[in-house]
Amino acid sequence: MAKKKNTDKIKINKLKIVLAEKDMSHKDLATKVKKTPNTITRICNNESQPTLKLLREIALVLDIDIRELLIPTKE
Repeated sequence: MAKKKNTDKIKINKLKIVLAEKDMSHKDLATKVKKTPNTITRICNNESQPTLKLLREIALVLDIDIRELLIPTKE
């Protein structure tokens, strides 16, 4: 089985968009949720996905509903 290319990456979260809307840096968020900036960057780029626990922590820090961090499956 061939490996998927980066162009085939499924976008699941909108963290990068929400951070821009909140005018918060990756580093600031990383500090607040006690993760490395690299971890947050990988999540923002949909290269990895956060656990539900981390997603909840991120939503609490950003003062938003957790659903705002996810790309909806239905419109």
